[in-house]
Amino acid sequence: MLRVVLTHAKKHPALIPLFVIIGSGGVGAGLYLMRLAMFNPDVSWDKKNNPEPWNKMGPSDQYKFYSVNVDYSRLKKDRPDF
Repeated sequence: MLRVVLTHAKKHPALIPLFVIIGSGGVGAGLYLMRLAMFNPDVSWDKKNNPEPWNKMGPSDQYKFYSVNVDYSRLKKDRPDF
């Protein structure tokens, strides 16, 4: 597959930006999926020791990728302990 891409890039140099953009988009999507799988509180990899990781999230923990106008360090606890 890589050989085909390189031969097309040698024959048609105008395709090089297209290959770079498509490749960086694929790498970015893969990295984002890895971030979701590792750090999202909805995903539980260790069901024996931590079956419900979302219950251990504090009110000041940021779990969103990007939050607009929210400073998580100043949030107060707004839910009861169970």
